[in-house]
Formats: sequence, C-alpha cells, structure tokens
Amino acid sequence: MKILAAVDGSPFTRRMLAYLAAHDEWMGPQHEYTMLTVVTAVPPRAAAVLDKATLKSYYDDTAEKIFKPLRTFTGKQGLQASYVAKVGHAAEVISEAARKGKYDLVVMGSHGHGTLTNLVMGSVATKVLANCSTPVLLIR
Repeated sequence: MKILAAVDGSPFTRRMLAYLAAHDEWMGPQHEYTMLTVVTAVPPRAAAVLDKATLKSYYDDTAEKIFKPLRTFTGKQGLQASYVAKVGHAAEVISEAARKGKYDLVVMGSHGHGTLTNLVMGSVATKVLANCSTPVLLIR
C-alpha cells in the first residue's frame, strides 16, 4: 500500500506514529511511506526582501526539524520512507500530493476539535477530508 503520512512535528503527529507502530498491519516492507510536511509560506512582503538562498534555507531548516525525529522513528521500525517538504497551505498541499502521487491512503493526526470549533476556526484535517478523493485515516 502506498501511504502518505502528513506530519508537522506536533504531539498529534507523534500520536499518529505511535498508533501506526502499535498496529502491525501498518508496518513492514509491504507499505511504501512518504512523510510529507508543509511549511507555511513566508508572507510575500517579507519574502520580497529576502534573497532566495536565505528563504530556501529557512524552508529546508524548518522541514528538517520535523523530519529528524521521524527518520529515527522509521529507522527503529525498519521502514523505508521518503521525505517530502512543500511550501503552502497544508490542506491544499496534502490533498494535491495525495491526488498527484496516486496514494492509497493518507494518514494524519487530528487535534480532535469538535464540529463547532471546526465551523468557526476551520481545520487542516477537515479541509483534507473535504478536498481529498484518497481515503484518509485520522488519528486522534
């Protein structure tokens, strides 16, 4: 199974990884994992005064802070995973990556807010569910 794991380094990502590790059916060489993190874009006015190398370095460093513990986790679990960092709005990027990469499943942690909170504030998980044609496994 080709699995896209949306990760952000939060406790919800750690909970999602713990869930996967606790369920043998999600682990093993029969699955192909891609760890995707989405770095929020620097506002256009701020980006305009930065040179491209500095901006790229910021995005790369931010992604690496998230990926470093994940590399340790996947190594301990014996998983082969690829790591992809993109810049943009998380829900849009995750949904587009799932579609373009022809993944079988998207796995992501959720904050577990109620429906009322999602109506008022919105949620990456809610937006991914609404925009993604790939099945999504939310871990709370």
